Amino acid sequence: MRYIYIFATLFFTIYGQMILKWRILKIHWSMPQTGLWDMVVSYTKFLLDPFIFSGFMAAFIASVCWSMAMTKFQITEAYPFMSLAPAIVFLLGVWLLSETFTIGKVIGLVLIIAGTIVTVKF
Repeated sequence: MRYIYIFATLFFTIYGQMILKWRILKIHWSMPQTGLWDMVVSYTKFLLDPFIFSGFMAAFIASVCWSMAMTKFQITEAYPFMSLAPAIVFLLGVWLLSETFTIGKVIGLVLIIAGTIVTVKF
C-alpha cells in the first residue's frame, strides 16, 4: 500500500509535464517579445488556461504525494522510482505528441530502467 504514494507522485508528475507540453503545442504559445506588459498579459492568460492550470495543480499534488512517500520510505529507497518518469514521458511523448524516436533515446531509456532495477534490488 505504501507504494501508492510513489506511483501517485509519478502519475501526477508525468501528467503535469505531458499536459503542459500538449497545451503549449495546441495553443502555439510563446512569450511575446513586445514589452513587459504584453509578457504579463500573455503569461497570465497562459496560467489561467484550464489545462495549463491542471498541469500546475498536478505538480502540486505530486509534491504532496512525494511528501507522504517520504513518511513511508527512506529517500534512497524511494527516489530511484522517480527516474522512471523520464522513461515514461519519452514513451508517451513519442506516442501522443509525435516526439522524435531515436536509437540514442532508446539506449538511454534502457539504461534508466536498468539503473532503476539495480538501485532498487541491490
